[in-house]
Amino acid sequence: MSALHKTLRRYVDDGTVPGAVGLVARGDAVEVVAVGSVDADGSAPMTRESLFRIASITKPITAAALLMLVDDGRLALDAPVAEWLPELADPVVVRAPSGPVDDVVPAVRPITVEDLLSSRPGWGFPSDFALPAVQALFGVQKDGRAPQEYPDPDTWLADLARVPLLYQPGEAWLYQTASDLQGVLIARASGRTLPDFLAERLFEPLGMKDTAFEVPEAKRDRFTTAYRPDGAGALEVADRPDGHWSRIPAFPSGGGGLVSTADDWLAFARMLLDGGGRLLSPTSVSRMTSNHLSAEQRKVGELFLEGQGWGYGGQVDVDAVDPWNVPGRYGWVGGTGTTAHVVPATGTVTILLTQVAMENPTPTPLMREFWRSTAAIGLP
Repeated sequence: MSALHKTLRRYVDDGTVPGAVGLVARGDAVEVVAVGSVDADGSAPMTRESLFRIASITKPITAAALLMLVDDGRLALDAPVAEWLPELADPVVVRAPSGPVDDVVPAVRPITVEDLLSSRPGWGFPSDFALPAVQALFGVQKDGRAPQEYPDPDTWLADLARVPLLYQPGEAWLYQTASDLQGVLIARASGRTLPDFLAERLFEPLGMKDTAFEVPEAKRDRFTTAYRPDGAGALEVADRPDGHWSRIPAFPSGGGGLVSTADDWLAFARMLLDGGGRLLSPTSVSRMTSNHLSAEQRKVGELFLEGQGWGYGGQVDVDAVDPWNVPGRYGWVGGTGTTAHVVPATGTVTILLTQVAMENPTPTPLMREFWRSTAAIGLP
């Protein structure tokens, strides 16, 4: 029994999660461990092919798709997004982050494509959720783990435009909203729906046959039941296989709407490690996996970033605080209990998929133990 298997088995045995799939790869060497069951009832064993709601590890995929349009020449990094998203042509910004939402000033410059990619458009969540403009944003930026609760993209964008920016465009890193804006921008700039664009430009070329915004009936026997902690030490059902993902939502969320498998995300990760392969330019991959934040910008999102940096669609480690924090390590965590990272320096990929939601932005003990375990694995 491997160290990875022992780690995951321990968290299944103590009831933290009903099951889990863990993967670590370096080159052609891959270890995959599946433990536990697809649900708390033990109706079927967890397998390598089990389907999970991957939540925010959707973000790197969305960023890669937007960079494809940059590589195509359809968009430029410094282009104002208002050309495609006219609802955002005249944003206003609260005079002070702690100030009231009706005390605003005009944005000093337009929001650009690069602002969306680096999560600095001025909308999003900082460490302090109590700020008035953040409270206003909660009315629009709902929990992405329930995708059917969102309106269509046009309605969502119009609602967002009525919320003032918390910071000036480019000034501070803020979480979540930028990735959903990326998804809307991809659809409008490409003339395709986000699900169709991702399927045609990413999923089909990479063989990501199980990644989508819905799970058809024929695949639901592999689809895990989602849970959340009930606050009393037990788990309660958050979504069943025939629930939110049984049809494409009105708002396909670029920030967290995909379902996938460990092997599908591995295919995406290998594309990044290959410098983009035939899908992305090496320049786009380099920008995607490089830190774009100053120390001050990282501080605004300390609750999420824990002092590390951010590229396009994912965190980039800048400080070796823990054994798994290799400078240049790129990836993210998902609120449904998922994590995925690539380490360009070593060619390593690590993926953890579980079906128990995080209770807050802080990575769970299971995630940290998974990272510790995979950092110590000596693959060839």
